[in-house]
Amino acid sequence: MACLQLSKEVSKYKGEEEECTLDGSVDYYGRPAIRDTSGRWVAGTIILVNQGLATLAFFGVGVNLVLFLTRVLGQDNAEAANNVSKWTGTVYIFSLVGAFLSDSYWGRYKTCAIFQAIFVIGLVGLSVTTNLFLLRPKGCGTPEIPCGSHSSLEIGLFYLSIYMIALGNGGYQPNIATFGADQFDEENMVEGRSKVSFFSYFYLALNLGSLFSNTILVFFEDKGLWALGFWSSAGSAFAALVLFLAGTSRYRHFKPSGNPLFRFCQVFAAAIKKWRVELTSGEENLFEADGGKDNSSNGARRILHTHEFKFLDKAAFITSRDFKTGVHNPWQLCPISQVEEVKCILRLLPIWLCTILYSVVFTQMASLFVEQGEAMTSKLSDFRIPPASMSSFDILSVATFIFLYRRVISPLVSRFRKTESKGLTELQRMGIGLVIAVMAMVAAGIVEIYRLKYAQKDCKHCSGSSSLSIFWQIPQYALVGASEVFMYVGQLEFFNAQTPDGLKSFGSALCMTSISLGNYVSSLIVTMVMKISTEDHMHGWIPGNLNHGHLDRFYFLLAGLTSLDLIAYIFCAKWYKSIKLESKYEDDNEEEKLEAY
Repeated sequence: MACLQLSKEVSKYKGEEEECTLDGSVDYYGRPAIRDTSGRWVAGTIILVNQGLATLAFFGVGVNLVLFLTRVLGQDNAEAANNVSKWTGTVYIFSLVGAFLSDSYWGRYKTCAIFQAIFVIGLVGLSVTTNLFLLRPKGCGTPEIPCGSHSSLEIGLFYLSIYMIALGNGGYQPNIATFGADQFDEENMVEGRSKVSFFSYFYLALNLGSLFSNTILVFFEDKGLWALGFWSSAGSAFAALVLFLAGTSRYRHFKPSGNPLFRFCQVFAAAIKKWRVELTSGEENLFEADGGKDNSSNGARRILHTHEFKFLDKAAFITSRDFKTGVHNPWQLCPISQVEEVKCILRLLPIWLCTILYSVVFTQMASLFVEQGEAMTSKLSDFRIPPASMSSFDILSVATFIFLYRRVISPLVSRFRKTESKGLTELQRMGIGLVIAVMAMVAAGIVEIYRLKYAQKDCKHCSGSSSLSIFWQIPQYALVGASEVFMYVGQLEFFNAQTPDGLKSFGSALCMTSISLGNYVSSLIVTMVMKISTEDHMHGWIPGNLNHGHLDRFYFLLAGLTSLDLIAYIFCAKWYKSIKLESKYEDDNEEEKLEAY
């Protein structure tokens, strides 16, 4: 009714009524969003370009950080790899902070704007610190000229800057993905298909943004022009922020739904208080606020009742005491839609846990793949290929497989199944991603075996110490890229679709947090492997001079662990039950009735 009234007011001079969105989205002023003048691909394209520029800025720092730590700060390979893993993990841990503030209080637009501003400040701080304090003597930071020692203050300024970058990018990332998806009304058939496509294009924009940083910026940084690379990243991040703010009038928004931690605690508290209550078989004694039409004031769709985690239903069970008092105490009696919200998250957790080990494989591209490439022949005629730029083949693989999946694989699967489905389900694609990740680690291990075979064992500066060409790394990068298309794009779609309306940013944060924990697990595995493999005064699997180690064994270890993770994932995926929203359920019933005629 409010939408119809607004449409009439907006269009009374046009002589026609304008259609509002059906998913509860609003404009900047909190009014129901008009479909033709908000969101869709105009807003979506602005967000995609914004993501590309922000990604360029982030990877301009992240992709070569391991070499910055070894060449400029003088850390050894294992220490640098661990520090990069911890920093990258912290980036994604901060995604939970951004998601919490977005879903609870600020909304996605305000959260994105604030954290992008923090991101820009961190990049400017890193550029100034590097330029003024860290690059001494002048021209250092190359394989031939390492930098001198630095004071604790200078090191402290460096870490403050990069962790501001971690905070800014981490808080921004889960919200920009969800904010982009918000621009498409999934209750509309055409926009619903566009929303599915958006996640593929979002991940493509992310990778195209990193392509520039992985080639041009990495080339400058490899030559010791670290300050130029960091200033370029800062400029790109600033341009992304300006572009994002320029699209303000076009965006669709969802109102924040309040603190989800309180809602979750209320459900568990109410269920525990009623642990002796016997549930009846029907649903008539389950409490639902507002007649069951809406589970919150923000227009979120009601989740249909499910039969998993029956114990939690006690939180919504109306006892004789609740009936007599007539007073709704949320710590004593919760709406069933609130209970279902908790159930949705609990069902997601096993799937989420199974994605963490995949991220251990993914994080090797920014650490051990680079160190492995550094010890290989990287010259093409007189041109030296920066090892970090090999991740360009990962990006090209991502772009290729996104095209192949959307244009070839998905239509073939739909034709084979003889349905109008969108191809493989998100869970199936994530499983395929794990299989390809195992293949990537096996390929990396085989390359390392041959690299060691042609390596100079007693080199002093071991850059390029193996005669094996760095181009033999292409298969492992390409396989990781292919696995990303199936795992991370599927993961983004899955967590966005399977979380309640009031927790969409939290869904994207789950995806990023799995990457975060993957980095921490990677750091833990490296530490354990080095502790065990250096016993009896051995060099260990990942020593400072890789020619004395066995990096191949580490890769094969990851392949084995990922294979076990795949088995666990298959069991969890078979157990999983999808979320059912009332509006979708009703639409499905209507379609079935029409087909019956």
